[in-house]
Amino acid sequence: MIKKIFIQYLLVCVGVLSVALGTAGIFLPLLPTTPFLLLAAACFLRSSKRLHSWLMTHKWFGPYIYNYCKYRAIPKKTKIISITLLWSTISYSALWIVPILAVKFLLFCIAIAVTWHLLSLNTLENIDIKTKEEDQILESISEEAGLCGLIDTIEKEVNYK
Repeated sequence: MIKKIFIQYLLVCVGVLSVALGTAGIFLPLLPTTPFLLLAAACFLRSSKRLHSWLMTHKWFGPYIYNYCKYRAIPKKTKIISITLLWSTISYSALWIVPILAVKFLLFCIAIAVTWHLLSLNTLENIDIKTKEEDQILESISEEAGLCGLIDTIEKEVNYK
């Protein structure tokens, strides 16, 4: 009983920390957003139905997680902004801040890898896939479903045309 409560609190703490890091990753190019948000969703799924529901129905994070899991895709605007911020901050850091040549090279290699990853993702163009109906379904899904089960349940209950 005590072990279960400890694990539940630990998962909530890891989930909150992951949301914070994912949020920071929106603004910091070397900190990834998606893995942290996916980790937070998984932690909340196992520890707090209320926090999981909040995350999955959140105005910004919910569609981000859903679209990434379901379609392995991000909106075109997000790709453009991410790549632009990535290259501007990496270039600034490498050219004016970092004095060591090997670190400059490493920064550009990271920028190339992250750009390649972002470009390899599918692109959502002018589609608002997540609807209010899906928000209601997300709130009613039990804690027992996994993240993939969550996507499958939404797919079954919502009619896509």
